[in-house]
Amino acid sequence: METIIASGIAVLGTLLGSGITLAFQQRTADRSHQFTRREKLRQERLDAYSAYAGALVNYRRCLVHLWFCEHEQPPPEAPETVRIRAYDLRSNAQEALFRVQMLTDEETLGRAAEDVLVNVTELSKTDSRTELDDARVRTRDDISRLVRAAKQHL
Repeated sequence: METIIASGIAVLGTLLGSGITLAFQQRTADRSHQFTRREKLRQERLDAYSAYAGALVNYRRCLVHLWFCEHEQPPPEAPETVRIRAYDLRSNAQEALFRVQMLTDEETLGRAAEDVLVNVTELSKTDSRTELDDARVRTRDDISRLVRAAKQHL
């Protein structure tokens, strides 16, 4: 009878040990999975925010060039050619904006990103060189603020 009880206790001890080991392994695997998921999301956000900032800078540069093509004599390049390039760059910026908005949990960051695109688009609609220069500084600062804000959400 003693051997049966000892065997039963040994079996129960083994089962209990196995159960505890399994629980710890599952917790470790869950933590590892969560960490991997968070890190992948962080990397995707970093890529999206960087791509959007780059798209905004390229679009902004093209709009400034378009302004000079339309307002300076003689124009350095045909305005229609630059306008088509600006449309393509705006499309790239909008695609990057959508990716930013899908990846961010922060609603204010998504709205700020959209506002910067609107402000950059207004560059080509300025009438004077002074307005253009003011808008260039403002949009450059807007992009920098957006990058700093995005950095907080990585």
